[in-house]
Amino acid sequence: MRILVVEDEVQLAEAVARGLRREGMAVDVAVDGDEGYRKAALTRYDVVVLDRDLPGMSGDEICRRLSDEGVLTRVMMLTASGTVEDKVQGLALGADDYLAKPFAFAELVARVRALGRRTTPAAPPVLTAGDIELDSAKRTVTRNGELVDLTRKEFGVLETLMMASGAVVSSEELLDRVWDENADPFTTTVRVTMMTLRRKLGEPAIIDTVVGSGYRIDPSVLNSDAHHGGAAEGAGSAG
Repeated sequence: MRILVVEDEVQLAEAVARGLRREGMAVDVAVDGDEGYRKAALTRYDVVVLDRDLPGMSGDEICRRLSDEGVLTRVMMLTASGTVEDKVQGLALGADDYLAKPFAFAELVARVRALGRRTTPAAPPVLTAGDIELDSAKRTVTRNGELVDLTRKEFGVLETLMMASGAVVSSEELLDRVWDENADPFTTTVRVTMMTLRRKLGEPAIIDTVVGSGYRIDPSVLNSDAHHGGAAEGAGSAG
């Protein structure tokens, strides 16, 4: 999940970013409204955590512009005031959620994750591919019921591929979705992470390399899931 934190209180912005990174998210930071709008307009973030009172372009104006431009990023607005009137105003501008300062970090994380699941189409909280199950909320992966110990980046790569439902995901997109703006676009980190991820997941392999294009979850695994699901539904209907 790729997150942008737009907050002019630098210590708070960095604290939030560090905390979200510990939760396995890729996080960029902007400390004024102009920088925040520029980043939000150029990069496809899952969630923008947006302070309402910013130097330069205000949080209200950023939210309004993103909404008017049809940007699909979810916006969580932060404010020093938690009155009902302020919440109504923020939501009317296009914000998807609203959190008053000071806030409990655990609540921020829960709300960011909830917003991240409200993608188009909506991503289920638990993803499956064959005998592999990924729980986004619990940050766990199991294969045939056995826990697979993955790093944050390995988890993010697998989650991105499983959410793509068999579509090819390029190395560039994986770098964009799982890492952050500080990642070197010429690095081999995606390839290396893919090698360790495949090794940890074991056999049979479920991740295909599409030469010259990227990676995908083996469509035959997904088709098998759909087939078994349909058979199960049919059996249930017959009973």
